[in-house]
Parts: sequence; structure tokens; C-alpha cells
Amino acid sequence: MNLRIQEIISDVEALAEPLLNFEGMRLIDVEYQRERKGWVLRLFIDKQGGVTLGDCAIISSQLGDLLDAKMAWEEPYHLEISSPGLDRPLTKPKHFIYFKGRPAIIKTNRLVEGKKYLKGVLAGFSEGVVTLLVDDQPVAIPYETIVKAHLDWGPP
Repeated sequence: MNLRIQEIISDVEALAEPLLNFEGMRLIDVEYQRERKGWVLRLFIDKQGGVTLGDCAIISSQLGDLLDAKMAWEEPYHLEISSPGLDRPLTKPKHFIYFKGRPAIIKTNRLVEGKKYLKGVLAGFSEGVVTLLVDDQPVAIPYETIVKAHLDWGPP
């Protein structure tokens, strides 16, 4: 990711988080990328009990005005506000903290307790280690070994 995109994402996070906190929501992730329809700024938000379409519309309106007033955009962009979804990818350390207690699937690049594919319940993140309860037993997974992780809402 280039430096300009990282700066934009950082600036958007700084503006969005206080607004979302005030509205009782949390910022899960921000993406800013060029797509077929042009530049897309996509924010994933969540709250206790889940996000509604109305929540997304309110945040889109308020945040859109805030972004237009506070940021200098070099090119037009489309703002999208969305829920993280039921099978949300876990791509940052803060995701493993926020989604603690939820079922997840983690794939690693080396064996962890004899497996590269682990399914269980997120139990925490500390000092670069994700703890996953697999069959009610804690498994320590070094964050740097994670290739792919997402919430698991499929059948047991």
C-alpha cells in the first residue's frame, strides 16, 4: 500500500472514530482503493446487536460532510459504510480483541499444536499472540504465523 493511501486511511480513522463512538458504534476497518467505478472509501462499522441499514445511512451522511469539510481530496471518491458481515475477515490485531468470544477459523503458515488450520473461539490477543479456545483448550497462535483468519458462522 502506498504512503498516500496509508495517510488517507489514517486521517479518515482519526475523523471517523470519535463520530462512531458518539453514536455508540465502533470502527472495524477502513479501505481506500481504486475500483472500476473509481476511488472507493469503504468503512466497516459495528455495534452491540449489529449494524442496521439506518445506522449506515446516518454515519454515511454525517461522515461524508465531515470528510468533505476536513480533508483535501485529490480525486472524487465513493463513500461506502458497511457492516463487517458474519464471516468477517480478521486482518489486524485489534480485530482479535474486538471479536473476542466469537467463533473463528485461523490458517497458519506453520504447525501450531500439530495443525495449520484451527477452528475455535477467540479468547484474546496479547503480546503478538492470538489465543483461540479449541475444544475448550487454549491454543497460543503467534500473530506473525497467521495467513488467513475470519469469523466462523457456519455449521459446527
